[in-house]
Amino acid sequence: MFDSILGSRKAARRTLLAAGFCAMALPAAAAEPYPSRPITLIVPFAAGGGTDTIARDLAKTLGEKLGVGVVVDNRGGGGGIIGAQSVAKATADGYTLLFATSTFVTNAVTSATPYKVDQDFTPIAMLGRGPLMVVASKELGVHDVAGLMDAARKRPAGLDFCSAGPGSINHLAGELFKQKTQLNLTHVPYKGSGPATLDLLADRVQLFFATVPTILPYVKEDKVSLLAVTGATRSPLYPQVPTMIESGVKGFDITTWWGVLAPPRMPAALVAQLNQAINQAAAKGAVKDRLSSEGAETYSGSAEDFRKVLGTELSNWRAVVKNANLKLQ
Repeated sequence: MFDSILGSRKAARRTLLAAGFCAMALPAAAAEPYPSRPITLIVPFAAGGGTDTIARDLAKTLGEKLGVGVVVDNRGGGGGIIGAQSVAKATADGYTLLFATSTFVTNAVTSATPYKVDQDFTPIAMLGRGPLMVVASKELGVHDVAGLMDAARKRPAGLDFCSAGPGSINHLAGELFKQKTQLNLTHVPYKGSGPATLDLLADRVQLFFATVPTILPYVKEDKVSLLAVTGATRSPLYPQVPTMIESGVKGFDITTWWGVLAPPRMPAALVAQLNQAINQAAAKGAVKDRLSSEGAETYSGSAEDFRKVLGTELSNWRAVVKNANLKLQ
């Protein structure tokens, strides 16, 4: 009788333990697969610009790949800092992503940002890279980089180069050119590429290291002089135009890029899943066509590849800032 009771108690205990293990496993088993709800893609600039357009093409294509909506959320301000900071503080669950450009890095080396590029984000994938266009005002009357350098040396006050603002890639590209050539160049910052372009057209400034989307319409209309492109190879849009390196400026290889990042400490499985989906989205269709139309080439690589690119750019731009003795804003 006693053995029977003892056996029943042991059996009951085993049943309870088994039930407990099942209860513990239930949340994992019942966890929803990723993604199971819309993803927010934060664009840290105002709607309507070149970056926003590429982001929206990506959002549509990526949403189709993942089977959920990808919603673009424009959070402009601070040269991209406000939007980036919101992602750095978000939950690393794959539902909040940042659409970044090269300004993400140039801002970080020229401004006291509330985050660290190499610590507070998880790189996911880079979509593409493209050169800047080196353009001069028509009034300057130069047609190549050699002529530009000659004009700068002949002018007692040198030349003025414009940018979309302090810390922009246009700004740092100009500073690098100044350092490599020892020309007398003065930086004139504007609140965006639009007003900078208008003053270039009016010859209030003479030189602009401009992104392709910004300046291409004016190049096509022959309202500015296209002198060179800043990448290591010539642009397929203008194969007759030399690179800065071919023009005699050694080591001048600058490209702007577009990529996606997530909050810090993102699970590796989600990083891999998103990296694959973004690479596929950028490889063909609207995203590829958009990048090609802006003189850029699509880029397909791992998240670790993107991390290395960010590290290299941080190092290179920090050196430019240090040599130019630029103070953090």
